This record gives sequence, structure tokens and C-alpha cells, in this order.
Amino acid sequence: MSGPPPQAWLNALLVLIEKLQLGLLSLWHALGLTGDSHGQPAWPWAWRVAGETLLIDLGLARQVGLSLCAVAVAVVAVAVALAWRRHRGVLLGAGALALAAAPWPSASLLLGPAVPTSFHASPTRFSVDAIALGARVYAQHCAGCHGVDGRGEGPLAASLANWPPTLASPLLARRADGELFWHVLAGMRDRYGQPTMPAFGDALSHREAWAVIDYMKAMSAGGGAEGNWPVPLRLPEMAIRCANAAPLALSQWRGDQRVRLVAVDGTASLPFEDPRFLTVLVTPDGRPPARVPRFRAGCTAASAKAWQAVAAIAGLPPAKLAGTQLLSDRAGWLRARGMPGSQWSDADLVCVSAPAAGTARAMPKAGDGLTALLLRMDAEPVRFVKGGFIH
Repeated sequence: MSGPPPQAWLNALLVLIEKLQLGLLSLWHALGLTGDSHGQPAWPWAWRVAGETLLIDLGLARQVGLSLCAVAVAVVAVAVALAWRRHRGVLLGAGALALAAAPWPSASLLLGPAVPTSFHASPTRFSVDAIALGARVYAQHCAGCHGVDGRGEGPLAASLANWPPTLASPLLARRADGELFWHVLAGMRDRYGQPTMPAFGDALSHREAWAVIDYMKAMSAGGGAEGNWPVPLRLPEMAIRCANAAPLALSQWRGDQRVRLVAVDGTASLPFEDPRFLTVLVTPDGRPPARVPRFRAGCTAASAKAWQAVAAIAGLPPAKLAGTQLLSDRAGWLRARGMPGSQWSDADLVCVSAPAAGTARAMPKAGDGLTALLLRMDAEPVRFVKGGFIH
């Protein structure tokens, strides 16, 4: 789901390329050579390095890595030559030789089309409020063509020249968020210049455009094949309240603690606390239970919109969500989905990431399904590149 078996050098290369492009954009913007687009610095070129291509073409990735090493050697050689005049000719020759010997990749393979918002970051933080807003926007403007379930079978789909693509697929992973944002506002055209999706720039605010992208991500997970999500998904941001303490952002636990979301509607007993993860109750009205017995989970999502967002991610109608559980790893990736009345097991993994090449190892034996699930999540962290940008 997260691409072919990742390797440390490839991840490092993708991060470096992303930082170089972001640095170049910041420099251009600071020099006044590019303006703003929709509130953020605009990418001024029609092309960008296609990290999504490097992810699947390791040969091309090696070419890029070796070429960058050659550039680094040449830069160091020039710097030393400027300070060490005695061997300037040798040093400059070594730098030129490194550049000449580099396996420069083909630009047609390395570069992909870009738009002014390619490097824009969503301001919504994939929050439950944004997902709820996006659901309303999608129902009003998108469901007619893309379908209520996002599978491209809406009532207007058959009248279009090109059938809408299904969103319950890796489609969303192949495009950067900023490029999805651009296409929502500016529309899309085929290679002949004919419109394939209308522009919604006059109908939607920036906030609504980002929100509908968040909802499509949630819907894509909920509509994925049984037992598998086409695209890794973050734990949605929400405010939670534990006992009488002030609400805190759920993201504060990212990087330190696993999180379990449990949908409860008052008809079943509350789950027990578990020191292996933070348990957060999601209720239909966003209110904590009236009484929390000892040793039972006492943290609650403070917004009623969390119920709708979790239902979309789980792929269930809100009326049937009670008892459903979602489990995230320490990095904040949602990894497993538990159904009402069932025991956790390895089969509950909906986000599977292959271990890095050469790092496969036998899993330690676990005494129960939940422990085995947690051990596998820790042993197989998600490595994900969306639209060419490492996450």
C-alpha cells in the first residue's frame, strides 16, 4: 500500500529533493521572483521533480543520487580550489570529471507537471471539523459525478465524455495535496484541452476546497477493499477532554503514544483503559459519558463531528458506527480497524507497509491478538510518499 519495499537511502534521497525544492521556492519568493497563489508562495515553474516516479523506479533514483553526489563533489572541489591556489587546477579538474562521469537522468523521466500550488500545505491538519465540512461540500458539488461513495458512478457520470475516476483507489496518493487543491478550484482538462472536470473556484472558498480533499481521503479509506486501505491515513485531528482537564489536541500524543478510537453510544459498557495506548471515546453528541466506572476509559472527543468523521473513515453509516474501533501507531498513522463484538487479530490491519529491504525479521510470539497486532505495527512502520513528497 505504501509502495515497494522502501530503503533508507531512497527515503533520504526523497527528503533531500523535497527540501531542495522547498528551499528554492522560499528563495525565489524572498527575492520577489514569484508571488503568492491562494495565500501561499506560488511555484513558478511548469515542472517539478517527480518523487512518485523515483519511488517506483529505483534505477532512476540511483541515477539521481549519484548525480547529486557528483554535484556535491564539484562544489567542494571549487570551494577548496578558491582557498588553495597551489592545486587549483587539479581540484577544478576533479570537479569537472565528477560532473562528466555522473549518470545524469533524463529530464523527461525525472520531471513531472507542476501547478502554482504544487507545494502548498493544507491548513486543515486533517481535522474532524474539516472532514465534516468537506462531506457537505462533496454532497453538494461532487457526488453528482463521483458518486456518494466516491466510486465514480454518480447520476451524472454516464452523461460525461470521460467517466469520473474512482476515489477509492491510490489515485489520491499519486497527486500532492496542493495539486488536488488546484484542480478542485481550476478544474481539469484532457490532452486535447477539453474540460473533464468543472472549476469550482467561484463556488468554493479556500477552506472548503481543502476540506473536501480531507473528506475524499477519509472516504477513500472507508471505501477501500475489505482489509486494505489504498492510501495511508493519519489519525484525524480533534480536541479531546480527559476527566475534568481542559481539552487538548490529539496530535500532542503523536510520536509518543498509540491511540485507540472507540465509538460508543451509551448502549454498551465502556472499554477498559490500556497502558499500551491512549483510549479516546467518540460519542454521537461529543459529550462524555455521565459516569465513568473505575478503570474504564475516560477521555472523550470534544466534538460531535468526530462521530461523522470516524464513520467516513471506517466506511460505515453513522447509525451503525457504535462499537467500532480504530487503532493508530505512535507516528499517528491509522493502522487497524476493529468491528463490534470481535477480538483484535492480525486480520484487522487495514494499513500494511512492507518492511525495508534486508530488515525482515521473525515476529516475537504474543499471547493474544492485540499484542501481536501492536508488535507488527511497531515492526512495520508506514513509509509513505504522496504526490512525490515524503510523509
